This record gives sequence, structure tokens and C-alpha cells, in this order.
Amino acid sequence: MAGLRVVAVACDDQGNIDVADLRAKAEAHKADLAALMVTYPSTHGVFEDSIREVCEIIHANGGQVYMDGANLNAQVGLCRPRDIGADVCHMNLHKTFCIPHGGGGPGVGPIGVAEHLVEFLPGHSVVNLGGENPVGAIAAAPWGSAGILPIPWVYIAAMGGPGLTAATQYAILNANYIAKRLQDYFPVLYRGHGNLVAHECILDLRRFKEVTVEDVAKRLMDYGFHAPTISWPVAGTMMVEPTESESKEELDRFCEAMISIHAEMSAIEAGKADKRNNVLKNSPHTADMLAAEPWAHPYSREQACFPAKWLHDHKFWPAVGRIDNVFGDRNLVCSCAGMEAYSD
Repeated sequence: MAGLRVVAVACDDQGNIDVADLRAKAEAHKADLAALMVTYPSTHGVFEDSIREVCEIIHANGGQVYMDGANLNAQVGLCRPRDIGADVCHMNLHKTFCIPHGGGGPGVGPIGVAEHLVEFLPGHSVVNLGGENPVGAIAAAPWGSAGILPIPWVYIAAMGGPGLTAATQYAILNANYIAKRLQDYFPVLYRGHGNLVAHECILDLRRFKEVTVEDVAKRLMDYGFHAPTISWPVAGTMMVEPTESESKEELDRFCEAMISIHAEMSAIEAGKADKRNNVLKNSPHTADMLAAEPWAHPYSREQACFPAKWLHDHKFWPAVGRIDNVFGDRNLVCSCAGMEAYSD
């Protein structure tokens, strides 16, 4: 991979690819342009209006288009990567095809390629996979994980075409519902055509000075939620991606929690609550904290642990209180045995 260079392309204020910047850079690097990696819908949560033009520019300058399939949850049944102009697309099984996301899900993603690239698909020393000019084996198992792939296969077979299309529509509808309900409290950073988002929306929390997006993420645990992605792709924001699996009741519960937290944040910003000893900075609150004596906070135990009515009937208790998220990354500790353990 010697000499490989990655060139970033600018975006406009709505999160769309700056086509003029892309065209200029594609033409400038025409002699050695390999490929463009693009996510569609974008990680900013919008359908790129210029996506076909973007692909045409890359092809006109001798490159290929690799489409990140992380957001197929907004495509299945509605559009196809090849029709858009992609030459290669990986298909994330998480979210879209029933495999857990993040740390709870294995990284398994089938790769789809256009016909002109079929001959270069990976080969295998035991099984002939059909490519005339294979790049060689890239995994011990020729078709991926036998323990994981049957799950999305059954999901796809059970859903059928209409069911998969409906799942995509619900994913987009759910994200727009959240964006609409919360827009008066947390501005939606990017919107696409028709002032709508795709299957995810980015809530902007950067105007708050005394409270951080991490504080909000920890406080959501008190309301019974694992927080959505924070500070990515934009620092100080929260990216909400409900998919199709959440009911309206659950979406409303989340929105009501966020609206309640907004009131708590506003009280801190206005000086009505202590800027350090408050429900957000001390969150999440554990059962041990609730039972502790003395109670060393200016807010009540009720406000700390039962800020919403539904929590009286169904309460998830965080196992631990606030931790320093990045301490372990910045302070490495060797857990291996010392050299003395290897002496005779």
C-alpha cells in the first residue's frame, strides 16, 4: 500500500458533498485516482441530492465508487446501490439484517460488486469461488461466518420483499418523528430534501455551555435508556438512529425523556440549579446512591432516580455511577505477568 494517499472532500452547510470541490480534486488526481468511499444516506443523516453526479464524476476520472453499506437500513426496497452508481458495496448485517450493532454484534458484512469486478473477487484454496483473477483468500471460511449468516437469511426469508421495504419506510419515518418532536428543544443539525432526514437525525447540543452531551448520555441511563451515539460525526451532538424496531410508544418515551432532560439542562444554564452538584453531572444514579445517607445533593432522591412517571413501574438501575470514559485509553496498564513469573 506504499504511496496510498487519502484525500478528503468538503461538505456544504447541510452536510452534502461539495460537488465543485469533489470535481476539482478528482480532476487534479485523475492520474492516480483509485476510488471514492461514500456513505449513502450520508452519516449526517441525509440523502445526498447529488449522489449520481458524484458517482459520474469519479467514473469520468477513472475511479471506482465504494459505497459504505452502513446505512442500507434507509435503502432496502427503495433504491439500489448499483443504480445509484456504486461499483462496490458492503452490506452491514447489523441494523438492516437483524444482527446486533456495535460491541454486541460481530463484524460480518457481505460484499457486493458490479459485474466488471466479479473476476477480481477473493479466491479460496479449497473452494472455487468463480473469480478468474482472484486476489487470493481473505478469510478461512469462504462464505463468511456460518454461525451468523443463517440469522439474516432467516430474517430476510421471513420478512420477504414487502416486509423489508416496510422496515425501511418505518426506519425513515421513526427518525423523522423524533426530529419533529425534538426540534424545538434540540435543533436538528442537518436536513435534506423537503426538510426531512433519512433514517437518523443529529441533535445539536452545542449551545449549552454548562452541560455536555456526555452528561446527557449519562442522564439518559436514569430514564432507562442506553444513549445514542454521541459526538460523532460532529462533536457535541447526539445521533439518533431508531431503526424500524421501535414502537411509537417507545419513541414517545425517549422524546419525553429528552424533553425532561432539556428542562434540567435549562435550569443549570439559568443558574437555578448548582452548576456542579446537579442531576446531570452526578448521573447516572445507582440504587446504592439512592439508599446512601446522608443525601449530599441539593436535589431530591425522587428527581435523581425517578424523574419520569413510568420509572415507578419499570426502572432499570445502572450498575455503576459516573466513570471517566477515556481514562483507560489514556492510562494503559499492563495486565500480563511480570518477567519474574517466567524464571525457573
